[in-house]
Amino acid sequence: MQGQADSSRIGEVVEAASTSFLSQCYRLYEAPPLGALVRAGEPAVYGVVCRVVTEPLDAGRPVLARGENAATEEEVFRANPQLERLLTSRFESLILGHEDNGSLRPVLPPIPPRVHAFVHLCEAGDAAYLLQRGGWLRSLLSSNIPTADQVAGALLRRTAESAQDSEALLMESCRELARELAGDLPRLNAILKAVRQ
Repeated sequence: MQGQADSSRIGEVVEAASTSFLSQCYRLYEAPPLGALVRAGEPAVYGVVCRVVTEPLDAGRPVLARGENAATEEEVFRANPQLERLLTSRFESLILGHEDNGSLRPVLPPIPPRVHAFVHLCEAGDAAYLLQRGGWLRSLLSSNIPTADQVAGALLRRTAESAQDSEALLMESCRELARELAGDLPRLNAILKAVRQ
């Protein structure tokens, strides 16, 4: 229905590059978790959440402590309702692939999603489907983000928890990890440990 907001939409792209995009959440503290798979724009660009931050909207106005006399964090927000409008939650997504003429391709798109493209959290079934097609982990493992291994573990764990056949998904994903990291057993073991946690 035109003119109505999609209830699965969680934010908008506010900055985009060839390898990642930054999104602003519509609601404070409602960013997707590390390792969540998201899609942005049309045709869809798929990314994995690799960094979440809550910060002031105005970088020139640092956040000040306000809860010295408050009993709970909720009390701080009740006493300072303006905080909801002065702070924002953002998340960065590493691009893993894109949609091309109805096919999903595990490579960087020709151009990143547009600024103000809507961002959606992928459903568990979509994430499992993407992982089963193979090649999606390669971009993540070869990225230069310092938390790539933890993000890979979180992505696999989150997807497997809600997949119909979680055992098969984990087995195939672990085989792919083993192929990609055949020469780096300590790294492979660290990611497998992150999957189990």
